[in-house]
Amino acid sequence: MLLGLASLLVAIHDNKTVIASFWFACSSIVNIFRLALCRLPVQRRGRQAGATILGVPCLGVSSHLRIHTALAFVSGLVWGFIPVLCNWYTSPHTLFYLTVVCGITAGAVTHGFAYARIPVCFITPPLLSVVMCLVLAGGFDRYMLAAAVALYLVAQVRSTRDGQAFVINDIKQKHQATALSRSLEIANQQKTSYAEEMQRRAAEDPLTGLLNRRGFMEVLEEKIGQNNFGSLMLLDLDGFKSVNDSFGHKAGDQVLIEVAKRLKDVIPDDVLLARMGGDEFAILLNHRATKENAETIAEQIMMAISVPFPKLNVGRVGASVGIYIGSLNEIEKALVYADTALYAAKKQGRNCWRLFDQELQTQAELFHDIERDLAQALLNEALEVHYQPIVGDGGKRVDTLEALLRWHHYQHGWVAPPTVVEIASRTGLAEALLRFIISEAVKMALVVKEMNAGDVRIAVNVSPRELAQLAVDDLIFAALNEAGLSPSALEVEITEDVGIDLRAVQSKIERLSKAGVRIAIDDFGTGYSSLGSLHDIRADRVKIDKILVTGTTLVSASRSLIDAILLVSQAYGFDVVAEGVETEEDLKTMKTLNCALLQGYLFAPAMPKDRAVAWLLETPRNMNSL
Repeated sequence: MLLGLASLLVAIHDNKTVIASFWFACSSIVNIFRLALCRLPVQRRGRQAGATILGVPCLGVSSHLRIHTALAFVSGLVWGFIPVLCNWYTSPHTLFYLTVVCGITAGAVTHGFAYARIPVCFITPPLLSVVMCLVLAGGFDRYMLAAAVALYLVAQVRSTRDGQAFVINDIKQKHQATALSRSLEIANQQKTSYAEEMQRRAAEDPLTGLLNRRGFMEVLEEKIGQNNFGSLMLLDLDGFKSVNDSFGHKAGDQVLIEVAKRLKDVIPDDVLLARMGGDEFAILLNHRATKENAETIAEQIMMAISVPFPKLNVGRVGASVGIYIGSLNEIEKALVYADTALYAAKKQGRNCWRLFDQELQTQAELFHDIERDLAQALLNEALEVHYQPIVGDGGKRVDTLEALLRWHHYQHGWVAPPTVVEIASRTGLAEALLRFIISEAVKMALVVKEMNAGDVRIAVNVSPRELAQLAVDDLIFAALNEAGLSPSALEVEITEDVGIDLRAVQSKIERLSKAGVRIAIDDFGTGYSSLGSLHDIRADRVKIDKILVTGTTLVSASRSLIDAILLVSQAYGFDVVAEGVETEEDLKTMKTLNCALLQGYLFAPAMPKDRAVAWLLETPRNMNSL
């Protein structure tokens, strides 16, 4: 506008007022349109076509550029007619007008380099008009000047294209940088999201949606930081193994899912719940950690789980709960205490709860020390095998010597054999322990053979759990072969205080029986031993538990049960041993019932090997005293 105004003033000074005014008016009108176009809103990407802003229609970018290009060309045409103001570049003011044209075209290129088409359309008409006027004017100097202007036009066009390329490349790089930054941001967000998801999955049980052991321990550590006192409960399903065995693992999974739902419904929202693995769940009561609250929740849990699963058709499933209330500073120790209470609840009869108390505290310390010392005790031969006789003919002859494990711990004294066996199973020493007992029993069998004590067998106690997990038959045959003894030198007593299907180990039992090893079922009439066991494994003898034998004269029901077992023995063809014959009255009762095989303190307690051998040597005198 300023250069146009300057050109107008020079033309008026040169007495060309009318034509100069017309030219300036045309230039101004075009510039006004160009300014108005610049103020029109541009339609952004993604905005609906035909949209308006404050009532003004939005034009697309392409439309804007096309109109700008057209108006730039019209403006350039107006400037292309500037020679009329200086007699086609022949007046004294020619230098001024040439300078104005060069200046305005240079400015257009400088400010319009982002889109080359607009400045090219603007500068081409005025510069071409300069070239044409100079060529038409003639003369060497004008020809050279025309050539220079033409080169200037080419240079300016090239400059606009280079500028556009630079802008496009710069924008492209900025977009690439922005895209890269966005990609990195998205990648980082995804990485963070994946990390959070992985962390969540690592802490969550995929089957039930509860916390798993790892997640439970992490949350437990956080809660302990806030309050180190609480109640920890461990829950284990009763009968779950039977569900898996009878209905398959898919049904077992559905039971676990349903149990998790029932636990969520029963326990308060602020109580921490987790599945620790298998069919074991953990519950943390923090500010609710009172004996009454824990017992109430335990009762509610057992009641909820005991309800049948109508959609699953798997029968009833019970729950045993172990409760520990106290300091949670040592998490692992608290878990051990809760687990000890859980184990006690299962031994108590299942589908019940047990609170960790001083009695269990002593037991837990015992278990801890036994776990620590058992392996070394096996290496140092600190364990012993004692022998208690089973007598026949109402006490007139020795039939069998039962090998019984004994361990006098340096701190806890005599440790109950079931405890030693259980700890051995927990710590992976079950095979080493059984190998030791079999080895000692075979050694005793050799001594008995050398004494010519008759057909006295050595009985070894083996649980179905050991039969299922260990190659018991191979261990026995290997020990017998090494000692050069016949399989008839040994008897295997099978007993267990939890229900295990003996059919699962039937092949091993049959192999032992066919080789000549006598098979006996221990604790018959109590616990889980049954007539089904006799049918499945074809036992040679059964041992009536001492609970039924001791003091039988006072309990008529026990006498009736023993009498029934003796009658069944005749049909099945097995021998019957009465355990727990402690008094003359017990002996008299067993003789009255015609039970010929007897065992108990009345004849002899469990004795170390040397004393048992000495007792055998004095057997005639011992038997005659009865």
